[in-house]
Amino acid sequence: MILVPEAYKNHPTLTIKYPEALDFYDYYKGQMEAWDGPALLLFSDGNTVGACLDRNGLRPARYWKTVDNFVYVASEVGVVPMDESKVIMKGRLGPGMMIAVDLLGGQVYENTEVKKKVALSNPYGKWVSENLRSLKPVKFLSSTVMDNEAILKNQQAFGYSSEDVQMVIESMASQGKEPTFCMGDDIPLAVLSQRAHLLYDYFKQRFAQVTNPAIDPLREGLVMSLEVNIGKRRNILEVGPENASQIILSSPVLNEGELESLLADPQLKTQVLPTFFDIRKGVEGSLEKTLIRLCDAADEAVRNGSQLLVLSDRSDEPEATRPAIPILLAVGAVHQHLIQNGLRMSTSIIADTAQCFSTHHFACLIGYGASAICPYLALETCRQWRLSTKTVNLMRNGKMPTVTIEQAQKNFNKAVTSGLLKILSKMGISLLSSYCGAQIFEVYGLSKEVVDLSFRGSVSSIGGLTFDELARESLSFWVKAFSEDTAKRLENFGFIQFRPGGEYHGNNPEMSKLLHKAVRQKSESAYSIYQQHLANRPINVLRDLFEFKSDRAPIPVGKVEPATSIVKRFCTGGMSLGAISRETHEAIAIAMNRIGGKSNSGEGGEDPIRWNPLTDVVDGYSSTLPHLKGLQNGDTATSAIKQVASGRFGVTPTFLVNADQLEIKIAQGAKPGEGGQLPGQKVSAYIARLRNSKPGVPLISPPPHHDIYSIEDLAQLIFDLHQVNPRAKVSVKLVAEAGIGTVASGVAKANADIIQISGHDGGTGASPISSIKHAGGPWELGLTETHQTLISNGLRERVILRVDGGFKSGFDVMMAAAMGADEYGFGSVAMIATGCVMARICHTNNCPVGVASQREELRARFPGVPADLVNYFLYVAEEVRGVLAELGYQKLDDIIGNTDILKQRDISLVKTQHLDLSYVLSKLSSTEIRNQDVHTNGLVLDDKILADPVVRIFILTSVYH
Repeated sequence: MILVPEAYKNHPTLTIKYPEALDFYDYYKGQMEAWDGPALLLFSDGNTVGACLDRNGLRPARYWKTVDNFVYVASEVGVVPMDESKVIMKGRLGPGMMIAVDLLGGQVYENTEVKKKVALSNPYGKWVSENLRSLKPVKFLSSTVMDNEAILKNQQAFGYSSEDVQMVIESMASQGKEPTFCMGDDIPLAVLSQRAHLLYDYFKQRFAQVTNPAIDPLREGLVMSLEVNIGKRRNILEVGPENASQIILSSPVLNEGELESLLADPQLKTQVLPTFFDIRKGVEGSLEKTLIRLCDAADEAVRNGSQLLVLSDRSDEPEATRPAIPILLAVGAVHQHLIQNGLRMSTSIIADTAQCFSTHHFACLIGYGASAICPYLALETCRQWRLSTKTVNLMRNGKMPTVTIEQAQKNFNKAVTSGLLKILSKMGISLLSSYCGAQIFEVYGLSKEVVDLSFRGSVSSIGGLTFDELARESLSFWVKAFSEDTAKRLENFGFIQFRPGGEYHGNNPEMSKLLHKAVRQKSESAYSIYQQHLANRPINVLRDLFEFKSDRAPIPVGKVEPATSIVKRFCTGGMSLGAISRETHEAIAIAMNRIGGKSNSGEGGEDPIRWNPLTDVVDGYSSTLPHLKGLQNGDTATSAIKQVASGRFGVTPTFLVNADQLEIKIAQGAKPGEGGQLPGQKVSAYIARLRNSKPGVPLISPPPHHDIYSIEDLAQLIFDLHQVNPRAKVSVKLVAEAGIGTVASGVAKANADIIQISGHDGGTGASPISSIKHAGGPWELGLTETHQTLISNGLRERVILRVDGGFKSGFDVMMAAAMGADEYGFGSVAMIATGCVMARICHTNNCPVGVASQREELRARFPGVPADLVNYFLYVAEEVRGVLAELGYQKLDDIIGNTDILKQRDISLVKTQHLDLSYVLSKLSSTEIRNQDVHTNGLVLDDKILADPVVRIFILTSVYH
C-alpha cells in the first residue's frame, strides 16, 4: 500500500468504501513516491502472503480459494489444475486491488478488508489533518514588474529567441495548450550545432516501448496527478505525526505569489541560493568551482535545518561579468550532492528561474530533482504580450480570443501542466512525484565530468562538452544583453523554422529546389549538384562525422549489383492519407510499386479502389484516379505496407489481406510515446469515410495500443496478423533510444519478420513542438545497439532490420548498411521529390502545393507525378553503386554490419572535439543471411478445424460463402 498505492485521488466512491485508507495514502504520499507498473506483485513477511496490482491494473491476476483452504493466484484460469466443485471463492484483482492470506490465522482478506486493517493501525487521519497543509492559490500579477527594456535584456541573457517567445510562450498564453508544429527536427543535434544552445537541448526525453507501455493521458487521466509534497521526508520506518508535516502543491508550476508564500513559511526554513558565476575571479570563479561551492552551501543549509532550497537566478540588475549558471546544471548538481551525502530526503528543491519556458524545460528540471519551478521571466513575458498594443488591437478586432492578463498566465500554466502529463505518460508514469528525480532522459553531448557532477546515472554514450565549454556557451547568450550594439529585438535563431542566416536545416529551400530540378528534368548532372550540396552541408547528424575507407581496390561500377535490385530495399515512411493529400499518397504508392520498393499506408486506412492495377490509362490519365497525371497501364496505387497503429483507423480484414507487409507502429520518430494526431480541419468527408469517423472531428490516436501492454501481447498481435494474412511479413516500428536492443530482442522472439528503427529526425504531419524537438534518439545509435544486441543473442538472422529518419542520399544508405541495416526508409525527402516545398504548415491544412492539404483548391495545385519519385530512387541507387564500386564491393549485402569500412572524420569543430563515437564502430558483425521468408504460425487450431471434411462441406454450402 505504501509502495504501490491505488489511484485514490480521483475516486470519490472510495471515501464511502474505506475513508481510512485515503488518510493512510495521504500520510505516506509525502514519504515514498508511488511505483508504477504494469506489475502484479506478490509479497510475504512469513506470516502473511498476498498479491496486488498496480494503479493501472494492466496485468491479469485471478485468485481462487478451495474448500481445503488453499488459495491460488495466477495470471490465467487453468494454470493450476483444479476441481471446480471445490472452489468456494474466486475473483479477479482490479487496478490497485489486493488479496492477502493470514497464514497463522488461516484467514483470507480481500481488498477492502486488507486496506481497512492496515489503515486503522495508526491514527493517520488525525495526523494528516493536523500537520499536512496545502498551498493556498495566490492570484497572478496583474501588471509587469520590469519595463520592456529590462524584459528584453533578461530574455537575451537567458537565451530566449523570437521563436521561443512568439511560437511557444505567446501561443501557450493565448490558447492554453502546447503549440503544434509539423515535419521533424532537421537541425543538428545541439552538440553538432555551430550555434550556442540552452543546456536543455542536450537532453532527450525517454519513452516506453512495448515492454512497458505508455499511458494515455486523455483516457487514463484518472490515475494521473501532478501533486507534489514540499518539506522533509522522515524515516519511513518510524511512524509518527511529524512525518505528515509537509505542504502539498497541486502543481509544480508556481507563480511569484505562491513562491513568496513558501519563502515566508516558518516551518520550511527556506534558504535561497543564488546561481551565478563570476568570470572576473578566473579559475575560482569558473563554472565548475562555483557549482561545487553552491553544493557546499546547500549542504550547510540542510544541515542547519532548511527543508526547502530555492535555487534562484533572479537579480534586481543583471551584471555583465556574473552570468547565470544554467539552472538545470545547478539543480542537478545540488540534487546529486545531497544524495551522495545522505541529505536529499531532508529538503526539497525549487528552481526560481528565468531559463524555463517550454514543457521540456520543466520536465528536465523536475526529472533532475526540482519539486517545483517558478518561471518568473516566462510569466513576465506573458504579461508583456497581453499588455502590448499589438495584442490589444488583435483582441479588439476579433482576430484573437480575448483573454485577461491573469488568464494569459493561467493559460501558460495550463499548457505546461498538460504538457507535463503527456511527458510523464510517454514513459508510463502516472504521478509527478514518481517522475521527480527519476532522470528519465538521455544525454547527447555532455562530457563525463559534467554528467558525473550533475546528472549521475543518466545514459550518456557519446561524451561531449566540458564545464569550460558550457560556460562559454552560457556566456555567449549573456554578453548579448550587455553589448553596446545589442539589438532592440530578440534574435531568431531558426531552431524551429528555417530562415536565411539561422540554424542549418537539413530540409532547406536550396536542397528542395535542387532535388526538384533533378527529378523533374531527369538530369544526372542536376542530381550530382544535389549530391554535392549534401556533401558540403554543415555537420548535421552523427553519420556526418564518419567517412568510408576500404582495404580493397576499386572495381568497375558495371560489376556492382544493378540499381533495380538496390531500390527493392527502399521504403517510404508511414505518412497517412489525411496527413498528406490523396494525390501525394497515391503518387508515392504508384512510384514505389513501379520500382519494386514499398510504400507505407500510414495510419488511416486506404481506399479499396487502389487495390487493383489500372487498365484505363489514356495519355497519362485514368478515370479511376482522375486527379493524378503521369500514369501508366498496370500501375497500382496500393501501399505494399499497411500500417496497424494504436487508433486502428481504417483497419479492416480486407485492408489487412491486401498487403505485402503489415506494420505495427509502436512509436514514431518525430513523437515517440504519443499517438497520431490529425487536426479536425484535415478530416474531410473522404478522410472521415476511410477512417470510419465524422468530418471535422480531430482524430488523436492513443499513445499505447490498448491491447499491447507486454511483449506477450505484442506476440499475440503478430500471431493474429500472420493468421489474417499468412503471406505478409509483419514489421514492428520502434524509435531509437538507449535500451532498444533489449526491446528488439523481445520483438524478434515474438516472431516479427522486420524490425524498423526510426530516428528522432523523422517527420510528422502534426505534433507538439516539444515532442518534435526533444524526444527520441539518433538512429545511428539505436541501429548499432539493435544490430549488436540481436547478434549477441543469436537473433540477428531471424529479422530484417529497417531504418529511417532523415535519409536523403546514397551516402545515408551506405552508412546505415555499414551499421547493420538491411532496408532503408525515406519519408520527408519522398514528399519533396513529389512536390513538397517545405512550407512547414502541414498541420494547418494550408499546404500551398497540395501535398499536405485536404482542401480541394490546394490539392489541384499538386505538381508531382510518380516518375519524379522513381527518378529520385534510381539516382540514390546509382549513388550507392558508385560508392560500393569505390570501396571494392559488388553487393550491398557484403557491407551490411561491416563497420570496418567506416572511420571517424578529422573535423575541428568546437563542440565535437570531445565526442567519443567508438561505440558505433564496434566490430560485432553477423554473416548470416537474413530470413527472407515470412515467419509462419505453424499448424494452429484454425487449420485443424478447416481441414475437417464436415466443416469444409458446411462452409462450401453455406449461404455466406
